Amino acid sequence: MSGNTFGHLFAVTNFGESHGPAIGCVIDGCPPGMALSEADIQPDLDRRRPGTSAFVTQRNEPDAVQILSGVYQGRTTGTPIALLIQNTDQRSKDYGDIGQQFRPGHADYTYWHKYGLRDPRGGGRSSARLTAPMVAAGAVAKKWLLEQHGTTFRGCMTQIGDVPIGFESWEHVANNPFFAPVADVSALETYMAALRKRGDSCGARLRVTAQGMPVGLGQPLFDKLDADIAYAMMGINAVKGVEIGAGFASVTHKGSHHGDALTPEGFVGNNAGGVLGGISTGQDLEVGIAIKPTSSILIERDSIDVNGQATSLITKGRHDPCVGIRATPIAEAMLALVVMEHALAHRAQCGDVRVSTPAIASQVRA
Repeated sequence: MSGNTFGHLFAVTNFGESHGPAIGCVIDGCPPGMALSEADIQPDLDRRRPGTSAFVTQRNEPDAVQILSGVYQGRTTGTPIALLIQNTDQRSKDYGDIGQQFRPGHADYTYWHKYGLRDPRGGGRSSARLTAPMVAAGAVAKKWLLEQHGTTFRGCMTQIGDVPIGFESWEHVANNPFFAPVADVSALETYMAALRKRGDSCGARLRVTAQGMPVGLGQPLFDKLDADIAYAMMGINAVKGVEIGAGFASVTHKGSHHGDALTPEGFVGNNAGGVLGGISTGQDLEVGIAIKPTSSILIERDSIDVNGQATSLITKGRHDPCVGIRATPIAEAMLALVVMEHALAHRAQCGDVRVSTPAIASQVRA
């Protein structure tokens, strides 16, 4: 199966299945000499891992990462870095009844028609469990970008189902299971408890940002920075929409408002989301993503089997009632991988990319 490698200069090849013995990735192109250990990667995996609250899947995976290669005496060697994450809490029997049926909203139907067979256990390769290796790879990219350019990444949930979430402070994000930037999440807890009781699911909207961005990353035509961001975000399971900066709200803007005016002190706004003409401005990258409702629900739905006969099924097992709850670290990781790729490309094309963020960068930051 092709299509398992993300990036070219910082290439991440993802492998494994949801219910196989292990999942992981191989990172090819990480610059040598960076201090790296499992402790640099594990915190982001812990933020994403299942079983962390009553509002996510109760599959209890420690997601402990092992570095198998590419690091010697605590530093990257410039050779491929192999990262391995064992699967320890699979429950494949939950999927015994659907081997010949197609679950609505899942990739079962398309996988079966494309390959002539499929792994029904937890979705196999189409499972969101395969985002864990990308989070691990993203942690490596984050570390290099922080050390080289001072670039940092963070994200939060801005809406869950039909409940909008205001913004109070980034400090709150780490203190609740929703990655919500608010102090009081009791309304979200009540909403999710009722949803889970009904056996249903919901979608979510997330915001992810990169701060301390160098100017000049990206190309003006086919390798635009924002185009690659959209490509990366759409590669995350269940993502159905991506916005850069003002996004779809731009439709209602007038040109007199939308274009981010420049002053000697900096940009007066960031409707462009930190990208102009496909190239970074040095402002914060601002990305929004829309995540569809979890397809695995405990409500009976109509479908067909492999013979084209009508059937109905309930998807058993341990599933997230909202996959968006654990998606913030994933979106951060994918954004970091895109910025890493473009930083290396800029260094190769234009020389040392380690330029300070100019004073003209936006002073408007939430």
